[in-house]
Amino acid sequence: MTRYTLLAACAAACFVAPMAAAQATTDATAGQAAPADQTTTGAQDLNTADIVVTAQGRAQALADVPVAISAVNAESLALSGANDIRQLNQLAPSLLVTSTGSEANGSPRIRGIGTVGDNPGLESSVVVLIDGVYRSRAGIGLNELGEIDRVEVLRGPQGTLGGRNSSAGLISVVSKRPSFTFGGNAEVTYGNFDFWRLAAGVTGPISENLAFRLDGVYVKRDGFYNDPANKTTINDRDRFFGRAQLVFEPSDAISFRLIGDYTKRDESCCAATYVSPTMNEFIGNLTTPVASVNAGVAAGSNGNNIINVLRDLGQNLGAFNQNYSRDVSVTPGRSYGGKMEDWGVSGQLDWDFGGAKLTSITAYRDYYNTQAGDVDYGTVDILYNANDGNNRRQFRTFTQELRLNGSAFGDKLDWLVGGFYMDEKYRGRSNLRFGSQYGRFATCRLISGGGLAALYNPAAAGCVASQAAFSGAFGAAGAPLLASLLRLDGLNDRGSTIDRYNQNTTSFAAFTHNIVHITDTVDLTLGLRYTKEKKRFSATFGNDNVACTQNQAALTPFLGNAALAAVAGGIIGLSCQGNSTAELNGVSIADERSEDEFTGTAVASWKPIDDLLVYGSYSRGYKAGGFNFDRSALKAPTLPFASFGGGSAQAGAQALARNLQFDAETVNAFEIGFKYATGPFSLSAAAFRQDFSNFQLNTFDGTVFIVENVNGCSSSLGGGDRDQSKFTAAPNYNAAAATTGACPSGDVGYGVRSQGVELEATLVPIRDFRVTAGLTYADTKFRDQLVGRASGAPLNQALRKLPGQQLSLAAPITVTGSVAFTPDIGSSGLSALFYVDTRLTGDYNTGSDLFPQKVQDGFALVNARVGLRGPSQKWAVEFWAQNVFNKDYAQVAFNSPFQEGANTAAFQDPQYPGGRQIFSNFLAEPRTYGVTLRGRF
Repeated sequence: MTRYTLLAACAAACFVAPMAAAQATTDATAGQAAPADQTTTGAQDLNTADIVVTAQGRAQALADVPVAISAVNAESLALSGANDIRQLNQLAPSLLVTSTGSEANGSPRIRGIGTVGDNPGLESSVVVLIDGVYRSRAGIGLNELGEIDRVEVLRGPQGTLGGRNSSAGLISVVSKRPSFTFGGNAEVTYGNFDFWRLAAGVTGPISENLAFRLDGVYVKRDGFYNDPANKTTINDRDRFFGRAQLVFEPSDAISFRLIGDYTKRDESCCAATYVSPTMNEFIGNLTTPVASVNAGVAAGSNGNNIINVLRDLGQNLGAFNQNYSRDVSVTPGRSYGGKMEDWGVSGQLDWDFGGAKLTSITAYRDYYNTQAGDVDYGTVDILYNANDGNNRRQFRTFTQELRLNGSAFGDKLDWLVGGFYMDEKYRGRSNLRFGSQYGRFATCRLISGGGLAALYNPAAAGCVASQAAFSGAFGAAGAPLLASLLRLDGLNDRGSTIDRYNQNTTSFAAFTHNIVHITDTVDLTLGLRYTKEKKRFSATFGNDNVACTQNQAALTPFLGNAALAAVAGGIIGLSCQGNSTAELNGVSIADERSEDEFTGTAVASWKPIDDLLVYGSYSRGYKAGGFNFDRSALKAPTLPFASFGGGSAQAGAQALARNLQFDAETVNAFEIGFKYATGPFSLSAAAFRQDFSNFQLNTFDGTVFIVENVNGCSSSLGGGDRDQSKFTAAPNYNAAAATTGACPSGDVGYGVRSQGVELEATLVPIRDFRVTAGLTYADTKFRDQLVGRASGAPLNQALRKLPGQQLSLAAPITVTGSVAFTPDIGSSGLSALFYVDTRLTGDYNTGSDLFPQKVQDGFALVNARVGLRGPSQKWAVEFWAQNVFNKDYAQVAFNSPFQEGANTAAFQDPQYPGGRQIFSNFLAEPRTYGVTLRGRF
């Protein structure tokens, strides 16, 4: 609560100062246009009345658009040092962009709502458009963007103006167009971590009606994670971006813009470190030895059996207590190498017929990414993706959009109608493999965590000190149990050979968006969209893990015996972890889904005076359903696939294919707000409520990626949907879910609500000085009673912490602010630059399952830039720093794969009785700094 109070106080200071100053300066400066010669210094860009956006498919002043929108122009982008959409966090308080195990997994959130990007089967709740072209996954926007004219961040559901449906918002990036005046720009940047960024552009006329523009960027940087074992760094940068454009304007009525771009990356990403007790109070003591024998835990062992196993197999215990040190534990010889190519071409035709204007955007995109990884994130070789190009994803996307807009009835109606078509093909491969120490790790994990702990010996076969004692403990079942244990012990370098995932998506939408001018000051906006979509999914699996099928055959008969089920089931589960089984080798499955949906919006707006707009709106949004691209989600690994298919693994896998489906996400959104803008001052405010049904949640439980639709229930579930360990002695207790976790279908409703207020203000009291401030309060929570799909099915037990809690990565309070000062230096033509921006964020949880071990305390980030500029900014020298105070924080924390400790009393975490799962996190970048030289003509 103290943190929230401090944040609120900072917010108040940010807003009171601009508003007070505005009262003193509005009368003197209102209505005065910036002189024409100010365009080269950015002073005109500082005037709040000059920002023009196309958020409604028409060019409009930002202050006249009855939509919650943050617009960032080229000047602000340059000052902030933003090169991709992730750096917009500092400028838009309702936006947060994070990345996880791959740069392809970028995930934007607006008002606390977003989609975890690790699974390519899920589309983003926040759509990214670049020059009007839909990008298949939001992470593609983490590329270099080149020279940008502006970025528009639209908050709330979108779709009635074209492009792809989005349930939470839209980020529209608009690049600089070719100019019919010859000119160019170049910049060189050098910074710590041996950071180099070279960028250049040139534009000009080819003929009277044809102009061109060429932009290129090259970036190289060492990684900020240090890998001592392999003597290298991770999370480096090595990327190139190029874009070529032509604009053909044969007349004032016709304009055609052709864009081709290409991006290439060859980088090592993304490492993670263990979450240590100094980072999170719920981690507990991981490495202090117990004082005496306790329920089978030998004296001198650590209070977590997984820590003991990892230590005995080679993991340095210091890795669990290194706080924010960026020394990472990587298995020697494993790689995080990744390659990406993204290219595309688009053509936009704008044709003004006089009474109507036609816009056509035709585009083809090809995105290809491969990613290797030591995905156990530790020294012990448990799990990896090989660096052979077979862990990859590729999207090939064709889109066509048509819009026709004009006016009618004496300009009383601004109408727009259009259509959108998409044909997308996804081709993915996965080669997730058990490491060279997996078998010993699995057997030691099993033996160390229960009643067999006295037999624990990591140097012995099967990790048991005495095979005779092991067999004797189970009587007649001892021999098959021991044989299966030894078979598990040898399960190394097995798993997926190559799994192939294919998905073909076709989507068609027809939409209309109309503004009725009821009076000179009152408008009514009505939008409607119909979308019809079909997805065809298929997968073929390859696997060489025969131990799984052999152990299933040998031990399945023991699963019904209460005395043997835990050990037998444990051996089978570890043998078949993630459904890694040779039974799937050569097996194919196929499925398809079709859906159609009406969405729309209604907005009433009123301008009581020229400088003030007041509005209220309702919108219904939609995001398509799809398929989970993870075979481990087909079923629990204990029983063989053949048991679901009458003896046929092929038939069993096909019978379970429906388990991979998830339903479409929908939202009902309400908003009221106002916008006040004069030349030197603007202030916008919005209050919103958004209710999401079938909310698409993706989480990793340490073994499998779970994709779950989340809904709410208006009737009581008797606690069956939640963690009850605080009420009982049993860890992870949720036994009631099977009976009381279900909800009558008539009582199922929305599962997530996001509500709050947003404020954004800009003040330009004098020509060379600008202050901005933003505040978002977003109460983004799950309902108190939760179920899965709309049928009322119980929620997955891995999500037992969700009911009534704030969503992951959804800070209740976020405050942003910036100050830019560019004074002239005498009459020399030189000018100085002083710039600082900040983002203050309240506490939030970084894991989508909301385990308390993943909580990130609130923090503030500060960026700064100072420099000297030549006459008309023909040249500039700028010194900059990002994360000035070197704030350490985690982007996302997650369950370390397969590294869950026993849940017996001996291994209970004294602060959170949920077992002793080990956690890892992807850290944010440390402080970076450097110098930039700019020039232009």
